[in-house]
Amino acid sequence: MVIQVYLTVTAVAILVVIGLALTRAILGPSVYDRALAVNMFGTKTVLLISVIDFLGGRQEFLDISLAYALINFISVIAMLKFYRYTDRDLVAETAIAAEDLPPP
Repeated sequence: MVIQVYLTVTAVAILVVIGLALTRAILGPSVYDRALAVNMFGTKTVLLISVIDFLGGRQEFLDISLAYALINFISVIAMLKFYRYTDRDLVAETAIAAEDLPPP
């Protein structure tokens, strides 16, 4: 009984941290802040899935959380690689050229 109360409090605390991570992901001043927030969101989601597993007693949720952790890791690395190798000058020139076009 006491363990369920502790796990419920832990789940609520993780949800609060997930909300803070989402706020940072939306308002982040740089791409790196947003990438860190998305990574933190994924990590806390894995923790939340694990806590829900312990609350419900369903062991298959641990497999889901491990798969989600791998997907989270790969997606953050891919996002940072994309940002690193994107030609920002070309993107800026394209945006400026699109502003000069007459409306359709």
